[in-house]
Amino acid sequence: MDQGEPPTRASLFVTCIVDQLYPEVGESTVRVLRRLGVDVDFPEDQTCCGQPAFNSGYWSDAKPLARRFLRAFRDSRYVVSPSGSCATMVKVYYPELFHDEPALLEQAHSVSQRVFELSEFLVDVLGVESVPAPPDGSDGVPRKVTYHESCHLRRELGVTKPPRTLIGSVPGIELVEMEQSEVCCGFGGTFAVKYADISGAMLQDKIDNIRRSGADAVLSCDSSCLMHIAGGLEKQGSGVRAIHLAELLDRGLSGDAEGRR
Repeated sequence: MDQGEPPTRASLFVTCIVDQLYPEVGESTVRVLRRLGVDVDFPEDQTCCGQPAFNSGYWSDAKPLARRFLRAFRDSRYVVSPSGSCATMVKVYYPELFHDEPALLEQAHSVSQRVFELSEFLVDVLGVESVPAPPDGSDGVPRKVTYHESCHLRRELGVTKPPRTLIGSVPGIELVEMEQSEVCCGFGGTFAVKYADISGAMLQDKIDNIRRSGADAVLSCDSSCLMHIAGGLEKQGSGVRAIHLAELLDRGLSGDAEGRR
């Protein structure tokens, strides 16, 4: 961002899983955005976007949560989320949820146009093309990684290049594509509970492909997928780690910031 240019303003949509289980991903997201010159705020009225209820068919339960989301973010210039799944709920399914309520449908269209998944925002909005290498000696920084494409990010939002652009731009990080990187890991929210056997079989296929890649870590843009994959890897005694893209970028930008002091 050029000096003198007004800062880009964005609101963090942190998501339930990040807020409750992986707060470090939210913290990394904020640090990455701020180091890139973004003025980040956090609307404290935000709660669940309503996706679990919506996906389970309980639309009447999802609507109050969706209305709250629209109120919380109605004045945001941009809304950035470290989750393709939750971004999809707002961008794709809010218009469907409020199809019979004209006023809310208009609000849903307005807000949804300003919602972006993190990698999409960095590459397509901010124009980020490269990220510095993590500092030498950084704790636990992988050098050979593979990438899992989360279903909603790829299929609903069509975001395939931005994550790879960012990963591939980090010096010292080798991206090796696993077989069937685009295939679902088997989580799918309540799917993993309702169809545990199918979910487990899909997870095993994903773990086998991760292992065959020879990577030290698997990266993704959704903590829900990573939670599922990490659980399987740990249970099987694998040394491969599951890392959110925001955490890798955070380490690289942190080293760059330290180098400029």
